[in-house]
Amino acid sequence: MKIIQGLNNLLRHAQARESGCALTIGNFDGVHRGHQAMLALLHNEARHRGVPSCALTFEPHPRDYFAAKFHKPELAPARIATLRDKLHELRACGVEQCVILPFDEALASLPAQAFIDEVLVRALGVKYVLVGDDFRFGAQRQGDYALLDAAGARLGFDVARMMSYEVHGLRVSSSAVRDALAEGRMDDAAALLGRPYSITGHVVHGRKLGRTLGASRCGAGDGFRTLNLRFSHWKPAASGIFVVQVHGLDPDPDAPPLPGVANLGVRPSLDPNDTNGGRVLLETHCLEWPERVQRALERAPTPGEAYGKIIRVELLHKLHDELKYDSLDALTQGIARDCEDARAWFEARLNAASGTHDAAGSHAAVRRQTTRDRI
Repeated sequence: MKIIQGLNNLLRHAQARESGCALTIGNFDGVHRGHQAMLALLHNEARHRGVPSCALTFEPHPRDYFAAKFHKPELAPARIATLRDKLHELRACGVEQCVILPFDEALASLPAQAFIDEVLVRALGVKYVLVGDDFRFGAQRQGDYALLDAAGARLGFDVARMMSYEVHGLRVSSSAVRDALAEGRMDDAAALLGRPYSITGHVVHGRKLGRTLGASRCGAGDGFRTLNLRFSHWKPAASGIFVVQVHGLDPDPDAPPLPGVANLGVRPSLDPNDTNGGRVLLETHCLEWPERVQRALERAPTPGEAYGKIIRVELLHKLHDELKYDSLDALTQGIARDCEDARAWFEARLNAASGTHDAAGSHAAVRRQTTRDRI
């Protein structure tokens, strides 16, 4: 997928303008099943016209821009996906070209007709434009489908509108995904996304505190070592402690993902002035560390470590919200309980898949979760 950032780069990209494109416009946060249906239609229309499919998106999110402009952080939407994950999913949906426009004062003040003339026609040479049923654009959101359709008839490009996509009678939207993630309904989020919710990124350095915590509890001899990914937005749609699966560490591409437990948030028990400056991190501890994984990491630039490696972490089940512990010992005990609960969850899922049921184990898992909810 070709990625073009900024209007100036787009204007210099003469090939894009000359060949034209089939275009859709949106924030595409999460690239949920509604987005996927729209992108499938876009791909089909592009193929019939013999032009590339193109997605036009914005960074930051327009509501992020206005939240900063008016000093009202509550206006900013919780972010589902990082830009990396959004681009990955757009590519997986067959998008051939993605244009990322910085949403700034110039773009926010651009009149709707000027947006059509300068961006759609002059820069992209659009042949077909597909938008959602609630699409608005231009300064003060004055542009709508009717204006776009009339402009297309006058300027020689087709315009189409796709109505809402529903699953079990419920409209699929980024807002619905955000609500599910905020409430810890990971199965509902997966149903809306068409896949488990996941975060991808490079493993970065942290305080290296985890490897010193509770080595005897961990059973791996090196404490609760973690794989740290930065979440680039200050307001993630999900936060808390999760049962997870980790992809990308095993050198065998056919090997199953590694089970783990992860903290997504700002780590309230630690100093906010730590190595990562109080930014949002996804800290993942793998419950298993196969020997072949360790052998592969021994050949890494930092032997035995995964720094710089790109991994994908799927968040499968929420255990609880982030907790603030009063001491490192209390933190160690809390992490150990989370590991036990994560193992119990995986065991219960395995038993359910195999048709068996451990009544005592299930009762213990429920008891642990109920107790945690009261903290």
